Amino acid sequence: MTQRLNETEATRRLDAIAPRLAPGATRVEGVTRLTGGASMETWSFDAVAAAGPVPLILRRRAGAMEQGSDKPPLEREAHVIAAAVAAGVPAPEVVHICGPDDDLGEAYVMRRLAGETLGKRIATDPAFARARGQLARQCGAALARIHAVPPPSGLAVMDAAQTLAGYEATWRASGAVRPTIEAAFRWLERRLPAGAVAPHLVHGDFRNGNIMVDADDGLVAVLDWELAHLGDPAEDIGWICTNSWRFGQPARRVGGFGDLDDLLAGYVAAGGAPVDPARIDFWQMVGSLKWGVMTTQMHASFAADPAAGPERGVIGRRLSETEADIVAIIERSDARC
Repeated sequence: MTQRLNETEATRRLDAIAPRLAPGATRVEGVTRLTGGASMETWSFDAVAAAGPVPLILRRRAGAMEQGSDKPPLEREAHVIAAAVAAGVPAPEVVHICGPDDDLGEAYVMRRLAGETLGKRIATDPAFARARGQLARQCGAALARIHAVPPPSGLAVMDAAQTLAGYEATWRASGAVRPTIEAAFRWLERRLPAGAVAPHLVHGDFRNGNIMVDADDGLVAVLDWELAHLGDPAEDIGWICTNSWRFGQPARRVGGFGDLDDLLAGYVAAGGAPVDPARIDFWQMVGSLKWGVMTTQMHASFAADPAAGPERGVIGRRLSETEADIVAIIERSDARC
């Protein structure tokens, strides 16, 4: 397992590779860990050069990659981000992919950008009212560019049938019983795409909370690319519409800040193909079902070991949000019949 770093050791190792991170850089400063989960570390720091400090982020795996994980290695993730930036997607520029000589393990370094990432603030804070007026259209344009990116090799291909089967297997293994979740599985089975959808690069976690926003200018960057894969472009649109990412603003279908019509207008204007609303409903249902399965697992984990802390129990309570969205989608689809 890769060693976790403390601030002193992270600074020492980043100092050693400073010249590789920015022209003329000789050292780093302000090294601060932003997150430190079980397997990932994110560090903020500046590379110090004669022209001034260069703000950077280190993303590093601190543990061994889980067997069977659907998360691509960080090098592959970095290549996806670099390809997206080259295609005009607003995302942090990758400046260095770490190799064995860098003594940082599996890691890469990218530019540090300024903006808000807290979904609740983006959706509700009056300071972001101007951003909200343009954000759905900007997200649509960003998605069109993502879906047009020639994907790097090695990404998994996941179609609707595979995705649904995977989550149903997980659900059955849990032993949980929820009528609304069962209804979602059956609803989705009846609406599986009849023909194959040409796979495109899909971000995999495009939602409010994984975007960076400026209060005046709107979308700054698309973040968190670890679930990128090849699949149906409508998957990304359905995910950002999922009720759990509206942060208490259910009337704003897109991330709690915008309308689907605006997102789709931005998508088509940026070169995306028109998307059937029924396909978006399908993937929004997949999103709610997926999050419902995950919240149930979180609650079960908390019930088995409350000493691990309340976070998993709190997330488990969000099952009701997913069930409300499932019912709303079913009612909307019935009204169209």
